[in-house]
Amino acid sequence: MNLNEQIAKIIKANGASFYGTETAQEDGKSIFRVYVTKEGGVSLDLCAEISNELSPFLDVNPPIHEAYYLEVSSPGIERKLENPTHFMSAIGERVKFKEHGGDKLKGLIVSADNKGFVITLKGEDVRFEYANISKAKTYFEWNKK
Repeated sequence: MNLNEQIAKIIKANGASFYGTETAQEDGKSIFRVYVTKEGGVSLDLCAEISNELSPFLDVNPPIHEAYYLEVSSPGIERKLENPTHFMSAIGERVKFKEHGGDKLKGLIVSADNKGFVITLKGEDVRFEYANISKAKTYFEWNKK
């Protein structure tokens, strides 16, 4: 079992789902972020519980080779989509993405599977394969009043 699978197991035991990890440098400090999702939303208390369980595990199985700070949080309303599971969980949401060497596009995800996803583009459903996408993220469209 690799590190992400072990992290996912701890998160699942707390009633949430593993979304991914990220290592960042901020103000000269290394941060190891663990993103979790949960139907109905992720609370601060849930993040604290997961952090308290992950911390001793990561002390024994360090995710990076230097001192770091652990952060556990939701990936947010606007989040990166990096694998088929992310796209499948974003069905019904707006996505913006870039094709390799191509245009930036955006639309509503209407379906997704292990090979690609379908968005509504100019009133038509259009399929894109993950292999042709360089980056993608969900976005929230604020209502203008």
